[in-house]
Amino acid sequence: MNSNKATICLMYDHNAEDAAQFYAATFPNSSVGQVHRAPSDYPDGKQGGVLVVEFTVLGIACIGVNGGPRFTHSEAFSIQVSTADQAETDRYWNAVVSNGGKESQCGWCKDKWGVSWQITPSVLTRAMGDADPAVRKRVFEAMMRMKKIDIAAIEAARQS
Repeated sequence: MNSNKATICLMYDHNAEDAAQFYAATFPNSSVGQVHRAPSDYPDGKQGGVLVVEFTVLGIACIGVNGGPRFTHSEAFSIQVSTADQAETDRYWNAVVSNGGKESQCGWCKDKWGVSWQITPSVLTRAMGDADPAVRKRVFEAMMRMKKIDIAAIEAARQS
């Protein structure tokens, strides 16, 4: 087990290892660590099946637990990924969505395991914190019409 004092625990329906492998292949500073197998049968699995997967996403320590179908993800928890430019935004968004995920609004998408992601360009974060309330309003209204964030449209709204 890792030595971090805090670790994010995500529940999966028997596919934690697949999810961890996808995250490690998609995001920088991400990797799959130890895979723990069940020492005996349990309510949602058999002896020898993958029970817990240690992994890191963008430097954040996580564990994936194969807890069965009764534990599902919701938008109440999401992983926000700050991006530097449109190419990086597109790369992460497209990776999540094209691998069986789903688009949502305002830079949110959901991976095929149900985990919500916010792919958020730093330009949007800065614009939403602009000192001018009129700028914040224009940027917010532009963002509300988007699924994947379009940095050029955000910049246009900021400059209008």
